[in-house]
Amino acid sequence: MHLLHEPSRYTGSGHLPKVEVAYALLERQFLKSLDVKPGASVSEVINLSGVLEEFPEINLDINPVGIYSKKVTLDSVVRNGDRIEIYRALRVSPKEARRLRAKKKQSKRS
Repeated sequence: MHLLHEPSRYTGSGHLPKVEVAYALLERQFLKSLDVKPGASVSEVINLSGVLEEFPEINLDINPVGIYSKKVTLDSVVRNGDRIEIYRALRVSPKEARRLRAKKKQSKRS
């Protein structure tokens, strides 16, 4: 049974899996759809996408990757409908961001 929010995993005979590669900065985004060979790894798809040439600051030894917000390894095999996401480092930790918002909110009250 397929849930409505999940892409179909069925590729049928002779069809290449279609996947997406996504990377986003605050000011710019990258999203590319690719037809890939069955059994392709996350690493292979990222290299085929051209994202590493467009964003040379990406370091796959440091930047984590995931498929639909679930962390995966570079050797994970992609399936039809997957969206590979390359995550960037946080500029501010969540704890620090909350502290800054609270401080800003408190200064507006004064």
